[in-house]
Amino acid sequence: MHEKWSPYDNATFIASYTRDVPNRVPGLADIHRMAMLLLAERATGDAEILVVGAGGGLEIRAMAEPQPDWHFTGVDPSGPMLELARQTVMPFANRVELIEGTVDQAPTGPFDGATCILTLHHIDRDARLHTLEQIHRRLKPGAALVIAGHSSPGPDPTHWMTRSVAFANRGAIDWDNSAATGRMLVERLPLLTPAQEEEQLRDAGFTEVALFYAAFSFRGWVAIA
Repeated sequence: MHEKWSPYDNATFIASYTRDVPNRVPGLADIHRMAMLLLAERATGDAEILVVGAGGGLEIRAMAEPQPDWHFTGVDPSGPMLELARQTVMPFANRVELIEGTVDQAPTGPFDGATCILTLHHIDRDARLHTLEQIHRRLKPGAALVIAGHSSPGPDPTHWMTRSVAFANRGAIDWDNSAATGRMLVERLPLLTPAQEEEQLRDAGFTEVALFYAAFSFRGWVAIA
């Protein structure tokens, strides 16, 4: 059993989120751009996009800039993270609605696409499946969902998590500290293997599940409703 834990309850973490998280996730800006492109293959015109785990607002900003006709509905259970998102997306505020809560509080749509980035690895397996099912219910048939976050690749997930931690620590490399933090994250986060992640997407009703991103412990998929 994993201890309930989330950095999004930590005021210091939240205050530095938009500055620090790009250093923690390899190619985060590229993930956001790839997500936009994957959605844009099917979401045309004045598309309505659902963003689950919208706190911080980075992915909304990254999609809103190149897609001036898209509108966004973002949900996040953390009020402070949503306040940060409001600041981040201020230039696009007329096209963004932010709602405090989980996917259950999101409008029924139907939406032309959805993202769930750096979110699912914080919730347990049953809640993840419920989240994916509720996203699927809110998407138009044929719309795309893009997810990305920590996974548990290979027989030794701590090794991969240690590498991710070392990547995030931009000073001198401290493998002992990185390994200790990596073990803590593996113990605290309810990680799934890549195969389990893909299985959950299919169980939630998605098809054409395809890996588009892999970097140390991080994985990203696109799937079709």
